[in-house]
Amino acid sequence: MKNVAIIGGTGYGAIELIRLLHTHKHLQVKKIISHSQFGEHITSVYPHLTGFVEEPMEEFEVTSLIEEVDIVFFATPAGVAKELIPKFADSTVQCIDLSGDLRLHSKEAYEKWYGKQAAPKELLNQAVYGLTEIYHEQVKGAKIISNPGCFPTSALLGLIPALENKIITSNHIVIDGKTAVSGAGRTPTASTHFSDTNENITPYKIGKHQHIPEIDQVLSKIAGDAINTTFTTHLIPMTRGLICTIYAELAKEISTEAVIDLYRTYYEKHRFVRIKEIGAFPTTKDVYGSNYCDIGLHVDERTNQLIIASAIDNLVKGAAGQAIQNANLMNGWEEAEGLDAIPIFP
Repeated sequence: MKNVAIIGGTGYGAIELIRLLHTHKHLQVKKIISHSQFGEHITSVYPHLTGFVEEPMEEFEVTSLIEEVDIVFFATPAGVAKELIPKFADSTVQCIDLSGDLRLHSKEAYEKWYGKQAAPKELLNQAVYGLTEIYHEQVKGAKIISNPGCFPTSALLGLIPALENKIITSNHIVIDGKTAVSGAGRTPTASTHFSDTNENITPYKIGKHQHIPEIDQVLSKIAGDAINTTFTTHLIPMTRGLICTIYAELAKEISTEAVIDLYRTYYEKHRFVRIKEIGAFPTTKDVYGSNYCDIGLHVDERTNQLIIASAIDNLVKGAAGQAIQNANLMNGWEEAEGLDAIPIFP
């Protein structure tokens, strides 16, 4: 059994880590670190954890972490993990960052899109981008993982098989993303207030969402050429769930059946990606509370476009679940360990 520390212990990503790790055969939560609430019991913030987590939250102290834990999950806001991860450089502790600190290779891009100083180049070079199904082999040998963002996970899993197999062009890819309110985090704002979000759909961060360069970076690497997507996000009145509807120009004549067959072959060894039957498309309820990504596909002959719908739970496959999936691979365990749950319905 390996011990885990979760840094940023009161956010939604951390709470999902605690929930999922509770049934993990090889991992146990040893420490929960909170800069703002150390000394308090997490049950004072989340009463539903009563009887499951009894130890008080602690302040960050690297020496005790190195001595007592094997894996650290950073469920922190942007700007924190890049300062803390180098403190573990001379240890055997594995670090998995759920923030965006290590996702962008370019220092200039990070500072432009995140508005913060970038991580040292040496740290960026060590981090493996943990889009598990795509970088499966690289994750196996990693010590530092940069967990993908929620929107990039959905969009990239939806797009990569088509782009890699050259059935779509890279000229004009449009990604229409919709996410639940939990994607904005736990800190309340005017835009996430019930009166603003209920019975309302709000486009936000148009042209300046920090996930844009992350998506473009991965797709450009896959294509071997620069790709600039059109990516728009919308806040919708749900607690959790995310879906991307993607439009891409076809590069050759192909049927919907052939595209579905291609995707099923591409993901046949990856149990957490499920491809829908012809004429069927995913909903966020199909993956609620689970680590699945469900993908539906349609060839629109009238417009010569491939339409892709890709749904995930933003807090699981888009955050904590994928982080655990990566931890499993890093340690040679069954990839689905701790994650083999049926989606919640209704």
